[in-house]
Amino acid sequence: MRSAPGLSHYGGGYPTMRVFALSDIHVDYPDNESWIESLSTHDYRDDILILAGDVSDSLVRMQRCFDNLVRRFRKVLYVPGNHDLWVIREKGHSSLDKFHQVCELAQDCGMSIRPTQVGGVSVIPLFGWYDYSFGEPSEDILATWMDFRACLWPDGLGAQEITTYFLQLNEPVLVPYDGTVITFSHFLPRIDLMPDFIPPAHRTVYPVLGTERLDRQIRAVGASIHVYGHSHVNRQIVVDGVTYINNAFGYPHEQRITTKQLICIHRDS
Repeated sequence: MRSAPGLSHYGGGYPTMRVFALSDIHVDYPDNESWIESLSTHDYRDDILILAGDVSDSLVRMQRCFDNLVRRFRKVLYVPGNHDLWVIREKGHSSLDKFHQVCELAQDCGMSIRPTQVGGVSVIPLFGWYDYSFGEPSEDILATWMDFRACLWPDGLGAQEITTYFLQLNEPVLVPYDGTVITFSHFLPRIDLMPDFIPPAHRTVYPVLGTERLDRQIRAVGASIHVYGHSHVNRQIVVDGVTYINNAFGYPHEQRITTKQLICIHRDS
């Protein structure tokens, strides 16, 4: 097997390493930020955290969250979510500018947005967006979905072009990897990850949940586990040999569909 360009390696000699997953922490809510600050500064020093997007649209809150997590985990890997790219409070910046700014901030804080190998585990971040491959958006979603007001794209880029831009950023890392391969994205790679209990009235958001093109990239690298976020519906399901996991922290009122805790998705002894 060969390693992808830019793959970071971390040597062995550590106790059992765990891989934890978390997304949609939304630290704009004080209770959510307090939960991050309450995490142990000792219990996770040998472990990896996958942070699958939606931290905050505020760079100040985002940096505070990043700094808190980097102090607690051996390595934190991250991809931006849609909320992270909102520019409604900023003037003169596009969401594409914000994407690169957020990625630079994450790296400056000591996090990684690139493929990383630790022991026998390769963790591969995958960028994305939604392209309506899960269905065409209704007039109601076009009028109410906050991204359509809070994001600003250069040259009027549409959903297809935006998604293509982010997926093309993933192409250099779509190679085989050693050991257990875990990929993660903010957006859903397939719509059948949504459970059957979702009421029909709530399924109007499906077109803005992700892109089926992501799943082809997941399988191109031979992932056995994929972590995603965005839907705020915690789930673990195996589809065609890949285990898909969502562990969204979510908004404070979302007690039924989120667990409000870290989950360990892999142990590497």
